[in-house]
Amino acid sequence: MKLFGSSGIRGIANKEITPELALNVGLVLGSRKKTAVIGRDPRVSAQMIEHSLIAGMTAAGCAVTEIGLVTTPTLAYAAREYECGVMVTASHNPSEYVGIKLWNPDGMAFDSSQQDEIERAIEDANFSRVPWNRIGRFEEDGNAVRAHMNMIKKLVGSSSLKVVLDCGCGAGGTISPYLLQELGCEVITLNAQPDGHFPARNPEPNDENLSMLKKAVVDFGADLGIAHDGDADRMMAVDEKGNFVSGDELLAIFGHYECNGNKGTVVVPVDTSLMVDDFLKGSEIVRTRVGDVYVAEGIKQYGAIYGGEPSGSWIFPKISYCPDGIYAAAKLVEIVKEKKLSELREELPKYATKRGTLPCANEKKAEFMEKVKAKLEPLGKVLDIDGIRVEMDNGWVLVRPSGTEAKVRITAEARENVDEIFEMAEKIAKEALK
Repeated sequence: MKLFGSSGIRGIANKEITPELALNVGLVLGSRKKTAVIGRDPRVSAQMIEHSLIAGMTAAGCAVTEIGLVTTPTLAYAAREYECGVMVTASHNPSEYVGIKLWNPDGMAFDSSQQDEIERAIEDANFSRVPWNRIGRFEEDGNAVRAHMNMIKKLVGSSSLKVVLDCGCGAGGTISPYLLQELGCEVITLNAQPDGHFPARNPEPNDENLSMLKKAVVDFGADLGIAHDGDADRMMAVDEKGNFVSGDELLAIFGHYECNGNKGTVVVPVDTSLMVDDFLKGSEIVRTRVGDVYVAEGIKQYGAIYGGEPSGSWIFPKISYCPDGIYAAAKLVEIVKEKKLSELREELPKYATKRGTLPCANEKKAEFMEKVKAKLEPLGKVLDIDGIRVEMDNGWVLVRPSGTEAKVRITAEARENVDEIFEMAEKIAKEALK
């Protein structure tokens, strides 16, 4: 049994993630924790799953506080006052997906041992229910968003920039527009109304999905554009010229400011560009498996100043081990008021990167990776902590299975001829899928 992927429990609603599963997760969690806080993103199926989780936790004797429609970083910050946090979200996945992500009080997602304990208990049907007079208390709390905003405002300076903010019809609309306004920005919102069908665009804030934001930044003469995914743990940006800023570029920019140009440890996943290494020359760069929980574990293990993923997850351990797209948006505004985002990008080294995906059923991923590893190992230095990363003289290539979808991802980077490296890896991958 394998419930947890790289970002919690996630799958298609009422098919892979059902009320029965959520009830069982709640029963197991509630028997191990005395207090919990729960929130959800705006997905159509989120309340259904949330209600099942609440029923399970309270039936096991856990006191549950529900904070409603919130972002994941808001929920993770609220978890500091409870024994655990529960977020119903599928983050950047399309609207038919839903998921459950569990948080410790320090904002760290449940680690592998905690996940394994829950999986074993569900597989063994090891559930306990308390007598009627010990059923857990249930209450609602509407103050979580304000508490999260107040924390960020204490750490980030004011700004009068003009910002276009695309919330993607996700949970970010509950906090980001108001926070940036209170910081002094002129805020123009796109898709700020939460809608679990995500009618405006795909929730993932990548270059392909942000055409509306790129155009709006130019049309309104804004200083920058900011975009969130469905639960706003991610944040991506567009510069004042309407150009999408890559995740590797943001990793390097945030890393430079968090380290203050001095030495420090920065944790990134295996699919991160050499740009980060070369721009943060005074810092130690540690690579982990892909997934914010693994980056967060690395940050804690190595005492890092900062960490993040090119997909848009930025972790600032001084506030939380949870990726916080809300804090990241405010921090980027603070950075850009000193220097234009396009100018910051010009200071970064440039390497050609190419990414792609191929469909691969989850049950075939292990066999697929064995075949790919056999073909790639002779080509260079191998790092196999997550998928297969091969470092060659001219660059590197990474082939890894997605932790949240039935796909495999291919990433290649090179100082020159990136197409040659990518196409070589893609050919090997396609042959392995036959």
